[in-house]
Amino acid sequence: MVNKVPVVGPTYEEMLHPWKIKGELRKAALQKKQEDPLHPLNLYNISWRNGEDKIGYFTLPPAFTNIKANIVVMYAKDFPTGSHKVGPTYSVLTEKTVLGEVNPLVHELVWPSTGNYGVGGAWVSSRMQYRSLVVLPEEMSQERFDLIRQYGSKVIATPGCESNVKEIYDKTKELKRNNPEEIRILNQFEEFANYRFHEYVTGNSMIELVQEEKIGNQEIAAVVLTVGSAGTIASGDRVKRRFPNAKVIAGEPIQCPTLSLNGYGGHDIQGIGDKHVTWIHNVMNCDGVVQIDDMDCKLLLQGITSEEGQSYFKAQVGEVDWEFIRDKLGISGIANIIGAIKTAKYYDLKSGDNIITVATDALDRYHSVLENMTALSKQDIHSHYQRIIRYQEPSLFFEGDRYNRLRWHHLKYYTWVEQQGKEVAELNNQMDQYYWKKEAALVSQMDEKIKAYRVAHSKELSQILGVENV
Repeated sequence: MVNKVPVVGPTYEEMLHPWKIKGELRKAALQKKQEDPLHPLNLYNISWRNGEDKIGYFTLPPAFTNIKANIVVMYAKDFPTGSHKVGPTYSVLTEKTVLGEVNPLVHELVWPSTGNYGVGGAWVSSRMQYRSLVVLPEEMSQERFDLIRQYGSKVIATPGCESNVKEIYDKTKELKRNNPEEIRILNQFEEFANYRFHEYVTGNSMIELVQEEKIGNQEIAAVVLTVGSAGTIASGDRVKRRFPNAKVIAGEPIQCPTLSLNGYGGHDIQGIGDKHVTWIHNVMNCDGVVQIDDMDCKLLLQGITSEEGQSYFKAQVGEVDWEFIRDKLGISGIANIIGAIKTAKYYDLKSGDNIITVATDALDRYHSVLENMTALSKQDIHSHYQRIIRYQEPSLFFEGDRYNRLRWHHLKYYTWVEQQGKEVAELNNQMDQYYWKKEAALVSQMDEKIKAYRVAHSKELSQILGVENV
């Protein structure tokens, strides 16, 4: 029997600074992370910070990258689902819960996804007492499908690969049309709670990381992130407020160059590049787009994570803890690193400059992908490393001048106005940065609503979570 009271966990501020969670509640949540990862108390473990209040990261030094700047990688492996996408899914569902837009006794949640958002939606839905269904392309890794089912959600596979998002939209429309009273679609590509989580939680975490750990010059020269829903790149909006000269660079696959060349195609950087410009992407604040080859990403991931590769890189760059890094990276994390190298070379970034990016998920999502690849020799690994990392060219880089930004913005019209029913007036408003600042500012209002909800339902929440005084 589904409980009548949905479980609501942390505020945005508590996800950013988890030490602000009540002591006994946080202690219990950290204990459940080890003992029972599917317990709803784990909602309070959605944060870039661990139990010691440290942000998980590693730095790739010039000795490895052959650039002067530092590449700082915040890794998401320690989030409850092994990916930071659980943060946006929790934020989207929590906002709709406290606003009274969804009801677990009435509605089934549909999460359109190309992978990690669907995994996060499945995990969050069950922890918060909702029924859910994930829609994602059939060519996504088997590990994604397995996790979605393990977390308690149904799943529908649509035709195609990572970039076949229209097929996902078509299926969700069909579901809604056939059952309009029960189905509620939580679309990461348009939900601003996705933007708010990353603008506030991820962006501030980036700023705090370089200063707390005293990395380089303790500033951020560039935020480089491949875009799928374009949620994570919202962190760049927050970073630019603190460091106005920082560059925000979007990465996309060479095989699907939608922003850079109005292009299309299939690719295998799972989680990015979806043949459209998302509604929540602040393209008018984007300083550039860089293309990345999906095969380079897979070859480098294969090289870094294989036993042969671990031995090779230890000999080449012994100052990096390769065993620590090994399980922290997935295909999109490698793509972000390649994009960061190209950005550093394009802008000729100096020693002490910091480029910050993220590893969205980790190796455990890609064993099935790597198993289908031909084994690499040590010479193969050496050749790929030299070409993909040390001598990577800053090519296929498109700066965000006035006209390029307008081109990126105008592409939204065809998906969102013609196909999805958005208003032209709101699309026009998105050209003004005030629109985005207003959306970001809703964090404080939502936090007050979350706290009020927890107070109003404290008795029921305490019973469900097994902790007094929630």
